[in-house]
Amino acid sequence: MSQADQGRGTDAVVSFETSDQMVATLGAHDELLRVIGGAYPGVELHARGNELRVTGEAISAHKALRVITEARALADRGTRISAQTIEQLIRMLEGTNSNDPQSVLGLKILSGRGKAIRPKTVNQKSYVDAIDENTVIFGVGPAGTGKTYLAMAKAVAALQAKEVSRIILTRPAVEAGEKLGFLPGTLTDKIDPYLRPLYDALHDMLEPDSIPRLLAAGTIEVAPLAYMRGRTLNDAFIILDEAQNTTPEQMKMFLTRLGFGSKIVVTGDITQIDLPGGTKSGLRVVAEILEGVDDIAFCELDATDVVRHRLVGAIVSAYERWSVRQDPNFNRSAARARRATSARNKNVKNPGTKPNTQENAS
Repeated sequence: MSQADQGRGTDAVVSFETSDQMVATLGAHDELLRVIGGAYPGVELHARGNELRVTGEAISAHKALRVITEARALADRGTRISAQTIEQLIRMLEGTNSNDPQSVLGLKILSGRGKAIRPKTVNQKSYVDAIDENTVIFGVGPAGTGKTYLAMAKAVAALQAKEVSRIILTRPAVEAGEKLGFLPGTLTDKIDPYLRPLYDALHDMLEPDSIPRLLAAGTIEVAPLAYMRGRTLNDAFIILDEAQNTTPEQMKMFLTRLGFGSKIVVTGDITQIDLPGGTKSGLRVVAEILEGVDDIAFCELDATDVVRHRLVGAIVSAYERWSVRQDPNFNRSAARARRATSARNKNVKNPGTKPNTQENAS
């Protein structure tokens, strides 16, 4: 890479060894350049042959260069670079808690169904590390942050490496704000809808024809939480999903099922509790109860860790802001002033954009 600062601007060239390397980094038809250009509007990106010229205001151009070089290094290590990868790189490099995006986005947990499963944010990497380093791990955060999915990937990886002899997946059978009434069918028919998200994750990681065989052999067990009572679970990777819908008594019962050679991961979102009125959530109180206990880790994920559709993160953040506004001490005048300032700043950056359109897009 050659680089020369011209006054306040930067003119740099990023060279790629082959056209395949360039496509792997920038996408077909340079589609990922549009993502980078959108993040740094003061920077011009021009691809020609196996070279990419980056020109523009020095600070923004240097940031764009860092994103491109990190993306190239990840592509060289076999990471598929998508628009989401570029957005995560930009977010990480803009933040202060990660100087090495490759250690996060380059970590492969599991290869399954033709794709690699990796953490995509700093908090997700910390969560995966905590699973490696502790026996009991709590992953708490909003929808779409990968709590259950990453735990499932670690469970399947542990099973394949013969670190455990079975995987046990469980969740409480609590209706999500709806009264479904009597459900026809066998017991399996009745509980399967509550456990379907766990099956969906399994299908992403294992060949479909192997799943019935593993379930029939008991190598993978999917069961409602009530079935855990009275058991001791040895040599198992155990995941309790939707733990916000456990009572403190159920949480204690579940955690004391831990046997030798086992690992427990508990996941949940304390903002989506479906327990009947006034019932305490076991996930809310467990951190206070187990504070300071060795070999137990608590990991918190937030809206910046959402890896579903980009709107999911925006929706989670909007609900968090709404919850703050319900506080009787919330200052609405100050909040309106902050929104007005934010809108003005956006209009300065995008002078041709109408305020309402910009506000809706964000």
